[in-house]
Amino acid sequence: MNIQKRLQSGKFVILAEMNTPKGVDISRFMTCARHIRGRIDGIVVPDMDNGVMRMSALAGGALVQQEGIEALINVYGRDRNRMALQGDVLAAHVLGIQNLIVVQGENMACSDHRDALPVNDLDEPGILTAIRGLQAGKDMAGFDLDGIPQFYVGCHMASFADEAAMNAEIELVRGKIAAGASFVITPPVFDIRHFNAFMQKASVLHVPIIPTVFLIKSVAVARYIATNEPGAHISEDLIRRIRTSADRELEGVRIAGEMIAQLKKEAGGVLIQTMGWEHRLPAILDAAGL
Repeated sequence: MNIQKRLQSGKFVILAEMNTPKGVDISRFMTCARHIRGRIDGIVVPDMDNGVMRMSALAGGALVQQEGIEALINVYGRDRNRMALQGDVLAAHVLGIQNLIVVQGENMACSDHRDALPVNDLDEPGILTAIRGLQAGKDMAGFDLDGIPQFYVGCHMASFADEAAMNAEIELVRGKIAAGASFVITPPVFDIRHFNAFMQKASVLHVPIIPTVFLIKSVAVARYIATNEPGAHISEDLIRRIRTSADRELEGVRIAGEMIAQLKKEAGGVLIQTMGWEHRLPAILDAAGL
């Protein structure tokens, strides 16, 4: 059963994020994918996430598909105009990739190529509308396609610090759903009570909600998120738990596993995000009892 059918039938979906290499050595990428094959439902491949130049998500998604794992690739407008976006989307279909996640590209100020010029020809609703048009058999200029692609398309929800910001973000996501998104990926969840309160509000969206579970690698990372992302709701108790642990790295793995187990009762699935520590994915799945 593919990801679309699992989500539509209410089955819990486990996704893991894996960045492509900054170069052409795919050995580590492929090894990590093989280690979780059969334990997850799909691998999300970002496209130059955090503004770091890497091998394209199209290549990464195709490699994942070749391993018999369902791929989901990120699509955004920072680096491509509407022609390039449509061309890449068509290429994704031909390469066997049928799951797309439309996201907001990070600001170039955080990039490792700060002199690169952003494009932003289309925003997220615009990209979703373009993909829906391709699935209807026409490009954005109104010309008929020679062969029609089919995709299952999701979107991201931005972080929010308070209830007013949450309500505003839910309305933005409602617009993305109207434009063609069929599932939503949330920011990282660190507090199940706050997530449950969010889910009560998000029920108006009527699509599967997939929260992100982020691997906290250190006390410094936890403190940075708590300071700079107030909507993350990382508690002092959680930071203290990591700080007082005999093995802080392992404690982060345990925390991620516990969060997945809790979210299994509340959400349509999870996206596990390790930010370069893909080798820890099996341990996180073990900690979650998966």
